[in-house]
Amino acid sequence: MAQTLPLVSIYLPKPYRKDEIETRLACSMKKGIEQAFYTEYKETYLVYTRFNVITFINWDKDSIVKALEKLGVENAQAFERHYLYQDYPIEIDASLSSACNVYNERIVLKEPLTLYLVIIALIVSQSVGLEKYEQDLSLHFEESQRLLDLTQHYSLFRRSKIIVFARTLSAIQHAMVSDLFLLDKPNILWDNAEAEKLYNRLSSILELKDRFEIVEHKLSHLKDDISMSLDLINHRHSEVLEWIIIVLIGFEIVMGLIEFFKA
Repeated sequence: MAQTLPLVSIYLPKPYRKDEIETRLACSMKKGIEQAFYTEYKETYLVYTRFNVITFINWDKDSIVKALEKLGVENAQAFERHYLYQDYPIEIDASLSSACNVYNERIVLKEPLTLYLVIIALIVSQSVGLEKYEQDLSLHFEESQRLLDLTQHYSLFRRSKIIVFARTLSAIQHAMVSDLFLLDKPNILWDNAEAEKLYNRLSSILELKDRFEIVEHKLSHLKDDISMSLDLINHRHSEVLEWIIIVLIGFEIVMGLIEFFKA
């Protein structure tokens, strides 16, 4: 009879250091693949990634809630309603002819090897982290439209807000590439064909590459719009400076003429 290991990956409301997780949950975490750290106790696993996603494997709901409360997460009892999360059941079937099979609704492993479980946790965590960027990007699109409307009228305040927004977009793009590691396959997979198969198949089912490219395209589109807006504002800024210079020159001429006729 197949054994089922429930897996839940949750996006935490704030970042935690590895040692902070260890202290609060009274555990010792080992270095996994990429920037994933994990700990195992009996038949349960806990995996934490640097992009702020924590994964519980074979934990019951009450234990997950208690762990979240120890981390100081608000509304831990109802984390499904308050935080981004994804679940993916893992079945262990010793009669499986291959090391693993991946389906849309579940993953089947011949045996619960730590490497395979950490790979699954990493990929589902990447999917949750990417969902957070997708969600944030929707909000940024609304903000960008509001800022673009402001470009119809020049002011230094509006120019500053657009510059800050442009920096925010660049920071998001950099963080998404450097933190999620979606562009680089873990080196450990090159020497393990079955692990690579699991990684590739699950990444494909969760559409990580396609979703990442869509987010990248949207970010590039936003940056182009903001860049064009900044060019327009800078042009208006130059025009304002030119008029200020003209007015000052005219003022100096008038004052010079007044002094001349007074003399």
